[in-house]
This record gives sequence, structure tokens and C-alpha cells, in this order.
Amino acid sequence: MAWSARRLARRGPGRYWLWLTPLVLALTTLTRLPSFGQPVWNPDEGFLATQARMLAAGGVMYDTVVDRKPPLVPLLYQGAFALFGDGSLWPLRLLALVSVAVTALLLASIARRRWGSRAGATAAALCVLASVGLNPEDAQAANFEVFMLPFTAAAMWCADRRRWAAAGAMVAAAFLVKQTGGAVLLPVLVLLWRGVPSGGGRRLGALSRTLVGFAAPLVAVGLLFGIGRCLFWMVTGSTSYAAFAGSELHILGRALANTTLFAAGCVGLLVPILVVLRRRVDRRGVLTVDLWVWLSASALGVVTGFHFFGHYYLQLLPPLALLAAGALQLLSAEWLRFAVVCSVVVCTAFTAWAAHTARPDLDHSRRVAQAVRERTTPDEKVLLWGMNPEQYWLADRMPASRYLTAGLLTNYSGGRDGPMVGERYGMPGSWPTLLEELAAERPRVIVDDSRGKPYRPGRMPRLKRLLTSEYQRVAVVDGAVVWVHTGRR
Repeated sequence: MAWSARRLARRGPGRYWLWLTPLVLALTTLTRLPSFGQPVWNPDEGFLATQARMLAAGGVMYDTVVDRKPPLVPLLYQGAFALFGDGSLWPLRLLALVSVAVTALLLASIARRRWGSRAGATAAALCVLASVGLNPEDAQAANFEVFMLPFTAAAMWCADRRRWAAAGAMVAAAFLVKQTGGAVLLPVLVLLWRGVPSGGGRRLGALSRTLVGFAAPLVAVGLLFGIGRCLFWMVTGSTSYAAFAGSELHILGRALANTTLFAAGCVGLLVPILVVLRRRVDRRGVLTVDLWVWLSASALGVVTGFHFFGHYYLQLLPPLALLAAGALQLLSAEWLRFAVVCSVVVCTAFTAWAAHTARPDLDHSRRVAQAVRERTTPDEKVLLWGMNPEQYWLADRMPASRYLTAGLLTNYSGGRDGPMVGERYGMPGSWPTLLEELAAERPRVIVDDSRGKPYRPGRMPRLKRLLTSEYQRVAVVDGAVVWVHTGRR
């Protein structure tokens, strides 16, 4: 792929993109085919699918439909469901595929502009091949990070061409997919500082256009959904979620495991970078400051919140792919072949893993959903007390509360298993709101899916009191306890 790019480039840029674009799409399709084999890959997909149904039923974002994330991806799910139905996530998986391909092509354009056609093809290929180098439930899901990637790459593409207002708008779009996407503002500002002369107010003008482009979409979203609510759900309401105390060993173990796995998936990118860094060669103009700032800012995004989930690491992929493409321009053709072959082998292994695996909790969620369907009618609401929000979607039943997981109410999110789990560690104001919702309309069924976890009802006095006074235990499904309302209050 990379070796043919130089020859095709001599025939004109049109031929180059006519060749590279379908090849990137084909390669992305091959690597992401396993994503279509599972109905739900991780809780994020289940959460988003349930949110989309709630929005379609008249729910209001950051009021009766809530999460700690920005609004773009829930709205994307809602739009896909409106067009194709809400019974399957295949449209979102297709959009995730397109997102990876678009990211790769934007990186190819940046690399080609800086180092030539071969570097462009190399950056695209390495990006796609490494994009599946994680646990399949992280790499194959249509999650926040995969939709964030094209906006971060587009921000750098615009800044590289001094389109400052557009660069700021792309940073805002990345932030509105996931907050850590805003980290790409730092390398954009580095490009601005280094690329725009300070004389005549040109640098100040470029900075103003960037900041206006960044601020305008955020202000528009704030006005649409309520500035106070947006600030709470996207920024100020997550302090306990981001705390490190209480589960240090658990968090460090996950960080070590996922960092190792990501490094294995990106070995074809990391090796040439490390080789160039160790050699005494002139790296100016190839391994540029903006790319290292981008990588560092992305690493800060991974660390933020101290959760280290595997899909967080996808944010590192675009700067790594560009750094690898730049490094390979300083090395021999043998190193290029090594990087591509190594990436192909590793990608094949991870893709095969995805094709032959299933999410461990999926069968459990299906059985719980079946138990809920058997005991409710479609117009009756339910409360699923657990960490698997896809059970609402699989059961095709509306939640009795805006809080779709116990994590929002107890701070268990992210695997917190220490002393910082309980009613007082939940989102501020969440328990009074929950009790108001349940008082307005008692759910026909409550499923305790805690299975002995720290957020079990026995440790939540108000939930325990409700279950013991108004509900009858009728079944146990894979450890999940099904409670049915007795009809009395």
C-alpha cells in the first residue's frame, strides 16, 4: 500500500485519493466486521440505546434523560433509530466504521502534506490496523471515543491549513462527543503559535477566530439544553466519579492491563518511533512538536478520571499513527515493511479474537430481559438495579428512572469497590430525584442485579425499605433477584 502511493502520486492527487479511499474503506470494513456479530458490546452501547429510546418517547436531555457525557452521541443514536428502527445497533456500527475510515483519511492528508504520499498511505494504514488493538468490547463498540476520533483529526487538519475558525469548531465537536476530546485544543494552539507570525495582530486574530469557533458550538448547546444543566452533567457533577481514592489497586491493575494490551496492538507504530528516538538522527521537521503535544494531551485525556477503560486509549491513536509515519520517513524501507507486516499480523489476531468472542454478561442480560418481559406489559416501567443498562433495551421496557445504572446513584461506576460507594457518593441530588420518580409511578418490576456488589440494596437503606415494604421476591435469574410490586403502598 505505502510503496505504491508514491508512484500513483506522480499521476496527480486525484488518482492518489481514488486509490487510497476505497482501500482504506475496505481495510476498515475487514477489521470491523466482527462488530456486527454482537447485539451489544459494552454497557456504553446499552446506555446510549436506552437513552435514544427515552429521547424518542419525549425525554429531555439533561432533565429526564441524563448521563455524565455530552449530548452528540445520544442524539446520533436517536437519529439512527428514527431512520432505521431501534431494534438493532447495526446502523451505529456502520457509522463507527465510517468514523475510523474518515479519521484514517484525514491523517493521510496531514501526513501527505508534511512528508509525501507514501507517508500519507502509511499513516492511514497504521491507524486502521491499530484501531482494533484492544479488548473487542472496547475496540468494536460504537462508543464515544470512536466517534470522537474524526473530529480530533479534523481539528488538526484544519489547523495544519490555518483554517482557525474551523479548527476551533472541530475541537468543540470533539468535546461535545466526549469531554476529553477538547484536549486537541492544545496542539491546535501550538500550530497557531508556531505557524502565525506575531506581527500586525495576525496571531491575535487567528487566536480569536479559533476561540470563537470553539466557543460558539458550546454556547449553542448550552442554550439548547440549559447552560446550568450542561455544566452540571458534563463538568461539575462528576467529582466523586473522578476521585482516585477507594479502589487504588483495582484501578492500577486495570491501567496496567489495558496499557499493555494497547501497546501490543500498536507495536507496529511504537517500534519505529522508539528506534528513531534512540538513534542520533536529525528529527526536525518529522517528529514535530505539535504531534508530541497532541499525544501528551491525549494521554492526559486517558488518565482523566483514573478509570483506564480500554476504549479510552483510542484517543492516543491519531497522534501515534502520524508520529509513526513521520518516523518511518527517517528509516529504511525494511523498517516500513516491518511496521506494516507487524501491524497486519497483530490486527489479524485481534480481529480473530473479536470474531470468536462474546461479551460474558450478554447471555445474563438476555435472561434478565426475558424475565422482565414475562412479568410486565409494554407500557409498564421497570427499574433495573445494576450496571447493565442494555437490559432495558433488550427487554423493550422503559426505565422508571432517569438513572439507568446504579453507578450514577452510588459512584460504583468504573469499578469502584472501596469505601467511596454508597448513597452519599452518588450524583448530587440523585436520590431525592429517584424517590420522587418512584413515588410518581411505582415500577411494576425491580430487578436487583447487584449480585453481591458494593451497591447491593442491603447497603442502600431507602431502596431496601421500598423493596421490603411494597415488593415481593418472585424469582432469581442468574443471581439477579426479581421483585414484583404487590399493589400496595
